[in-house]
Amino acid sequence: MKTHAQAVVIGGGLVGCSILYHLAKLGWTDVVLLERDELTSGSTWHAAANIHGLHDNNNISKIQYYTMKLYKELEAETGQGCGVFQPGSLYLAQTEAREHQLRLQEAKARYFKADFHNISRDEAERLHPLVDFDGIRCIMYEPDGGNVDPSGVTQAYAAGARKMGAEIHRFTPVTATIQQPDGSWIVETPKGSIHTGWVVNAAGLWAREVARMAGIELPLQPTEHQYFVTETIAEIDAMDRRLPSVADRDGEYYLRQEGKGLLIGAYERDMRFWAEDGTPLDFAHDLFPDDLERIEENMMRAISRVPAVGTAGIKRVINGPMIWSPDSAALYGPVPELRNYFCCTGIIPGFSQSGGLGLMSAQWIVEGEPQYDMFAWDLARFGDWADKAFTKARVQDQYANRFKIHFPYEERTAGRPVRTRPAFALQKDMGAVFGLNYCWEHPLWFAPKGVEPQETYGFTRQPWFDHVGAEAKALRDGVGVIDISNFAKYEIKGEGAGDWLDRVIANRVPSQIGRSCLTPLIGKRGGIAGDFTVTKLGEDHFFMVGSGMAERYHQRYFNEVARPETVSFKSLTVDLCGVNVAGPLARNLLSRLTQENLSTASFPFMRSRRISVAGVEAIAIRVSFTGDLGWELYVAQSDQVKLYTALLKGGEDLGVCPVGSRALLSLRVEKGYGSWGREYSPEYWPQEVGLDRLIKMDKPDFLGKAAYAALADRAPREKLVTIEIEADIADASGGEPIFLPDGTPVGRVSSGAYGYSVGKSLAIGFIKTAHAAAGTAVSVAILGRDYKGTILAEPPFDPRGERLRS
Repeated sequence: MKTHAQAVVIGGGLVGCSILYHLAKLGWTDVVLLERDELTSGSTWHAAANIHGLHDNNNISKIQYYTMKLYKELEAETGQGCGVFQPGSLYLAQTEAREHQLRLQEAKARYFKADFHNISRDEAERLHPLVDFDGIRCIMYEPDGGNVDPSGVTQAYAAGARKMGAEIHRFTPVTATIQQPDGSWIVETPKGSIHTGWVVNAAGLWAREVARMAGIELPLQPTEHQYFVTETIAEIDAMDRRLPSVADRDGEYYLRQEGKGLLIGAYERDMRFWAEDGTPLDFAHDLFPDDLERIEENMMRAISRVPAVGTAGIKRVINGPMIWSPDSAALYGPVPELRNYFCCTGIIPGFSQSGGLGLMSAQWIVEGEPQYDMFAWDLARFGDWADKAFTKARVQDQYANRFKIHFPYEERTAGRPVRTRPAFALQKDMGAVFGLNYCWEHPLWFAPKGVEPQETYGFTRQPWFDHVGAEAKALRDGVGVIDISNFAKYEIKGEGAGDWLDRVIANRVPSQIGRSCLTPLIGKRGGIAGDFTVTKLGEDHFFMVGSGMAERYHQRYFNEVARPETVSFKSLTVDLCGVNVAGPLARNLLSRLTQENLSTASFPFMRSRRISVAGVEAIAIRVSFTGDLGWELYVAQSDQVKLYTALLKGGEDLGVCPVGSRALLSLRVEKGYGSWGREYSPEYWPQEVGLDRLIKMDKPDFLGKAAYAALADRAPREKLVTIEIEADIADASGGEPIFLPDGTPVGRVSSGAYGYSVGKSLAIGFIKTAHAAAGTAVSVAILGRDYKGTILAEPPFDPRGERLRS
């Protein structure tokens, strides 16, 4: 075994072997994989191994299509069979909501130029004569759906990696990972140690144990999962072709052909955790005792849909472990608190995603950043608040509701609340309905008196639609108070603070006390890694506000710029709460509670100062994400209730209204304002989203400067535009494809909402530059159906920003 390597991958399952293969494919051939037992031990070997292309997240769809295509290429490249069967998949909708979901998937398939289309019952019966389609509203067919051989795929990745020079050592458990002062690692095994630049934790069921060797805790929890295979079914035995799989998610089971019988699996409500205190080190190709009674209800629904299942004997039962994250998505990416430590674990539909995950992981390690925005899977979406109790509660909910539709804006309640602010109880008494942002509870909307503060979900407009509208209109007509405590807040202080911050952000750090600026953060490929408001509070003293959900994510970038010992960098997100007072009467309200002169001449737009409001000391910044006249006020957490109460009481005669984040979404969309994670991400160039004007290339070196310089003169591939849509019962929410009237796909929605103060259904989205001119007619696939839209020349609300600066 070699003593040095560019990277050591820990875990010889499907994903570990894929990462090894893709590292070698990108030129890192001096890499090693260490497996404690045999390849495929753990979860890989017993997986049902189904494959499909489409996903609710567009980028995950891209990597799933890449994965499906890769398997056949692997077979040709390595000579190792992957056992690829692609007889197609049938997707069934029993409810209107499921039909909406499938029709949206069909529209996305048109965008991706993939084959996923509606078929008649007659055609479905021809494809799968064993299925009873009574009660089915809609049937979609994906010709490329199917399954693969778990062992074959894993061995193909391994063979391809070995062929390029990578080493694989089986029966070589890792006993320690020790970080060195230069950021490299020593990986210890009973067979010797390896000094490596990168550690990759792809240990699957043992990812928690491997992570603890490096001093970190991963929010993961294994469960049991069962499926069974029937004996030979005569009708299948008589066929000369393979039957398509069946995705009857309303029935809460999955079904496909296996040999001459059927494989049926279920995610039952009566689920079972496993290995809560740690995965046994001697577990390998092991299974649990059968417990089919737990999935009996699911089985009965499968039998009702496919009666042949009820008369077939059971050939074997597989009850094996799976390991889950709190939202059932992968935990993927470099650990922000460590140098050169990468995780890729917690993957559920691994055989649909293994190739894409391997490629994105290798790109991140070798090139510094993946080509797609993968924040939905980034392990930085969880912080240390994702403890064992939270993880178990969320995993239980995810498992038991595996096939439940994820509706737009859905906020599940399992494991909550975890992080609350002092005003939480007060806001709850006021009728607030809460959502999560980096696990902080924050108001989504407020139920008026007499209305139950109950959240509902669906693809069409929900009962809260009018209540959110009332909040938005109250702010636009008068004044609103928005809790923005969930924003990430940082203090940079000490001799040289301005110089250090200037090397992090792309805009110039404000040079005068009381000045603020908006600035992007540039990623490794020249895209938008973040957007911040930076305020100079004093000499060598700065205050920075950014996206709350990206706080841990942004640590990676802050840590890349060496910080002098004289400069302190501190997160104030826990210590400070924030409120945005906005609307045409915002000045009137605040003037009642402070002695400060708030006139435009004295306190212009993008200026700041420390002021006292209702006896509470606050950092006041004249800026508002609503696009209206407003101030952001940041105060000590202990003063939140006092300030919040004073603002609402002091503005009663002005019609002051508490405003939640749903209304804020509507208000920002009316202004065409982008938001990190939707319009701003490392995938998008600054000139595509209108932030290039904030990049100062005449500054000395700053993070991402060279990467941006390489693309600064390139024409935008797409343009961020605002679209007015002729929609009536539903609005765009994000991810919907955009077409020209002739059906040509030209873009996708990034954010959508009804603009209450302008009376229009609106969307912000990316359009191919050649088609992004104002006045261009488009169609937006809401509910999977084409709705007419028009690209606007300017935001529909206050396009010249007169209210913002008044």
